Amino acid sequence: MKQKQIHIFTTVFLFAALALLISCGNQPGEKKKEVTATGKHPEWVYDAVIYEVNTRQYTPEGTFNAFAANLPRLKELGVDILWFMPIQPIGEKDRKGNLGSYYSIKNYTGINEEFGTLDDFKAVVRKAHDLDMRVILDWVANHTSRDAVWVDAHPEWYVRDSLGNLNVMYDWTDIAQLDYNQPPMRAAMIAAMQYWIREIGIDGFRCDVAGEIPTDFWTTAKDSLTALNPDIFLLAEAEKPELNETAFDAYYAWDFHHKMNMVAQGKENADSLRASLQRMHERFAPYAVPMFFTSNHDENSWSGTEFERMGEAAKTFAALTYVLPGIPLIYSGQEAGFNRRLQFFEKDLIDWTDPQGFTAFYQKLNEFRKQHKALQTPEKAGELSEIANDRPESVWSFRRTGTEDEIVAVFNLSNKPVAATFHEEIPGKEFFSFPDSSAVTGTQVMEFGPWEYKIYFK
Repeated sequence: MKQKQIHIFTTVFLFAALALLISCGNQPGEKKKEVTATGKHPEWVYDAVIYEVNTRQYTPEGTFNAFAANLPRLKELGVDILWFMPIQPIGEKDRKGNLGSYYSIKNYTGINEEFGTLDDFKAVVRKAHDLDMRVILDWVANHTSRDAVWVDAHPEWYVRDSLGNLNVMYDWTDIAQLDYNQPPMRAAMIAAMQYWIREIGIDGFRCDVAGEIPTDFWTTAKDSLTALNPDIFLLAEAEKPELNETAFDAYYAWDFHHKMNMVAQGKENADSLRASLQRMHERFAPYAVPMFFTSNHDENSWSGTEFERMGEAAKTFAALTYVLPGIPLIYSGQEAGFNRRLQFFEKDLIDWTDPQGFTAFYQKLNEFRKQHKALQTPEKAGELSEIANDRPESVWSFRRTGTEDEIVAVFNLSNKPVAATFHEEIPGKEFFSFPDSSAVTGTQVMEFGPWEYKIYFK
């Protein structure tokens, strides 16, 4: 669901080193292997790319079977984790639009017939696993539809207003808020989550508005889910440190996302991004994984496409999300440069023609991420250290240093040409440029066009 933006005004910080060391665990489902090391996250998370699947708008049919034909393409693109927006039946009472919101769920263990059958979804999961991809399901634990099966069966499980009516949050008039003071409801919620792991074999959950729900629920849920599969991955739609200390692997880098938008629009400069990354480093446990993104279903439909919000800087910021310590997200259609807001409550369709070559752009970024261990997520991330220059308000230059390789990244985060002088020769000796892999020589002065960036590796 749409999270309200919070703009934080702060002074400028410099980078702190983000060096982390621990190894990690095993493979899930059919891919399980012997555990040779202990880590905070499943082994397959550390170099992963997440892809958000909007089933309804993905194909003209809008079904699981039609989407399944795209799995080989997504594997070739370099996708590792498929995040499916909710696939359960949508409520009819006070439904928004003709088809309703994915996030107004009528039955947690049901399937939206609009998309196909349970067997169809099982087939998608099996095929994804065969291609060595994982599947996580969007989980809406905060509320149900207003005509959900629990409303009649367990009316005491819901928050009520002063008149005894089902409670509505924000402008979500098609939902009914659940009451987490009810232990039986908590138990039923966890049982429903376990169902999708036990019966369908999914690999984790993206948890909607996770910060609205008591943290102790998520802690209990994580214990129950990992009892079925120790390699379960949990992504919180929240930026709340305590969630990652007890239950979640990854979180939304919301503040950083908003800062990228503001820099792209000329409202702030590169210093605000330094400050945002520093705040994350200070607030979150060193093993917590930020998910960086330039778009997702909420941003696209409600705030605008990345091209509306970022203009000519859209590719620049997409590249930036790949070289910071975290995990990048691609939303359905981004890999084709799709530039239109998708309708949220009606049938719509993504245009896959890709006139600007975004597929090749993302494929190269995905390959680059996997080839360089310095770009892995915390806690295996290569140390990040800033390279000083005389134009820090516009030029962000830093290196990621791993045990086996090194990345140097220089971004002009302004809409003007910039000439920057660095306090050391960069990128250094024996480096190559991305994406053409040509050899480069070091220099202390570089010129950049608007939003131009350079990435080097060795």
